[in-house]
Amino acid sequence: MDRALELDVRRRANDACEYCHMRQEFYTQRFPIDHIIARQHGGPEIPDNLALCCPSCNRYKGPNIAGIDPVTERMAPLFNPRRDRWDVHFRWQGSQLVSPTAIGRATIAVLNVNHHKYVAVRESLIAEGV
Repeated sequence: MDRALELDVRRRANDACEYCHMRQEFYTQRFPIDHIIARQHGGPEIPDNLALCCPSCNRYKGPNIAGIDPVTERMAPLFNPRRDRWDVHFRWQGSQLVSPTAIGRATIAVLNVNHHKYVAVRESLIAEGV
């Protein structure tokens, strides 16, 4: 990926995962750039198809563009940071990410955002006042 494009994506995201909002400063591993629509699905390498993604969200998201909403048990598209507003689909309930929408719930499920390891990290950060 072109270095200038990568820097633009990082700057736009303010060094935070565009899915779970974890900050780069709390990871030793550099955040990868996610293709919102994976290249294998024809997603281009342009700013509108790129998002900064923590290693955890990136590992679970993979090439997925949809998931099953655990409430309705129906297929729902995953959250798209370029098209969707985060605050419409997500909110924090303590250290748990929750959602009132099918898009948000499917994204939380596919990305495994509330895995006990990630919740424990967020609880520690909250306790430290971060």
